[in-house]
Amino acid sequence: ISLISLAGFFVLSVLVKKQLVSQFDFNSTVRVQNHIPQKIDPLLSALSLVGSFEIMSFVLLLWLIISRARLPGLAVLALYVLGMVIELAGKIYLSHSGPPFMFFRYDLDFIFPSSYVQTGNSFPSGHAYRAVFLAVLFIYRFRRKFIVSLPISLLVIAMLVSRVSLGEHWASDVLGGTLLGLSLASLSLSYLTSRPHRL
Repeated sequence: ISLISLAGFFVLSVLVKKQLVSQFDFNSTVRVQNHIPQKIDPLLSALSLVGSFEIMSFVLLLWLIISRARLPGLAVLALYVLGMVIELAGKIYLSHSGPPFMFFRYDLDFIFPSSYVQTGNSFPSGHAYRAVFLAVLFIYRFRRKFIVSLPISLLVIAMLVSRVSLGEHWASDVLGGTLLGLSLASLSLSYLTSRPHRL
């Protein structure tokens, strides 16, 4: 799963670099925004805050500390940081501007400091990457507790959709972040499940 997702991420990166997804991005944004009413924008904007670097990183660190998984925990943290490095590299070196302001529907007065860091490009979505990375770990951890894993799955799906509906990312950005998160989280699981741990 990790290798397939990573291969998909790099293929999508090439398509983005060659600007072969522009029409798909525009059309999908129009369709998503037409089908999601603006009255729920505040709720989706709150999900945008939840997916921020500050909150997601804090949740991951807290979980690793509570789990007391030393070496496996460090491996998970290293892969998480690697993903953010790849995200930043994509936003620096891939010329792929985000949606124009006419699509912007974020509806809260508060943003975290990390939102001020802008490179002018939007591929891949950091929110999608972080949300999927943590979701895969948590769903695996609570895989026998459907009552926990189902809300996590629904929350992540809503967060991914919100990136497009709020006009903060193109669909290709979200797909790229999803593939990157799935790849590195799956790699984390393969490491964690290969030796005793408390996660």
